[in-house]
Order: sequence, then structure tokens, then C-alpha cells
Amino acid sequence: MADAVRIAMFGGTFNPVHVGHLRAAIELREQLALDQVHMIVNREPPHRQVPGVSGQDRFAMLSAAVAPLDGIVADARELEREGPSYTVDTLRSLRDQYGADARLMMVVGVDAFLGLASWRQPDVLFSLAHIVVIQRPGAELVLSDEVAALVDGRKADGIDDLMACTSGCYLPLRLPTPIELSATAIRERLALEQDTRYLLAPEVLSVIAERQLYRQQ
Repeated sequence: MADAVRIAMFGGTFNPVHVGHLRAAIELREQLALDQVHMIVNREPPHRQVPGVSGQDRFAMLSAAVAPLDGIVADARELEREGPSYTVDTLRSLRDQYGADARLMMVVGVDAFLGLASWRQPDVLFSLAHIVVIQRPGAELVLSDEVAALVDGRKADGIDDLMACTSGCYLPLRLPTPIELSATAIRERLALEQDTRYLLAPEVLSVIAERQLYRQQ
């Protein structure tokens, strides 16, 4: 269906959401002609340490950051579920919301994609969505045997090929202006009360100041 809605799930701890995240969301929407990018705050990421800042605070920062952006929404559905934030459950929720004909995409970085075989029900992910892999400049996708078997025959030839069906493929994608930032380094700067302008959106800095987040104890 040429007019089928195009939706991307872009999840993360967003601790805090920074300009690299926001620029990626903007360029994903442009490159893939998306109707909506759902930036979804993880409650308890299964493969990472639980964030020290509450989900409510991280969602507040994200909501403030995306408020001026068309087609990009802050999504709290994982915060509203108990337990670990399994991607397969979130994709089921989005598929239920947008219907069987929607072009639904899960956006991941290279490192996450290379660990795909360890995710919960990785084979089911492809029955629900496509996977778009944001590549780093100069980086190659070197797959383990497990991941190679999981994605065998699923690589799309391009965006048009990806959008020809509702789910089941993956596409490596290079964004026009990739921005490599470390949220850990940003948190360290905030704890030391160092300048984080141009790393964080002004709206995010306002929430951090108002809620007194990332301060040294």
C-alpha cells in the first residue's frame, strides 16, 4: 500500500536525551519519509544498568526536547508497564495501535544489532517490524554466526524495497550528519556543573535545572 502509515520506534534510556538523539530522529524521519517517530523511554533496559534518574524525569526531558519537532513524539508506554522493557512487547503494542498494513520500523545502533540474537524472542521481532540499523561512519557490519543466521535473506536493497512490505527486513542506514555523543560524559559534566550548551537542547537544560537532576550527592 503506497499510502500505508510509516512509523519508527526509536527507544533508549535517554539519560539525558541529547542533540545526537534528536538529530538522528529528525534525519530518520526525513530519510524514510516517516509519519511518526516514537522516541520511547526505557523503564528497565534488559541489557543495561537501570538508570539512576527516574523514568518520569527522563520522560520530562524528552517531552520538552521534542515538543517543537514535527512528527516526533515522546512515548511513555514502556514506563507504564511493569518489569523489564522488552522491545518485542513494545512492537506488539505499536502494531496493535497502527494496524497490520503499517510500515513499522525498529531503529537500533550497530552495537545493539550485533547483539540481536541475545534479545527476547529475536525471531518474533521480524514478524512485527523492520529493523533499521544506524551505521557509524567507516564502520562495517561484521555479524556473528548467530546473528547472520537470524537475518539471513532479510537485508533490504534500499528504502523502497523496505517499504514494499510491512515487516521482516533490515536496512543499514547512514544518516547525513551523525553526531557521536556520550550520555555518560554529559552526566559527568552536569555533576561537575560544567557547561553542556550545544550538547543538550535548551528545553532539556531547563528541566534539569528545574528538577535539580544529575547533581553530585
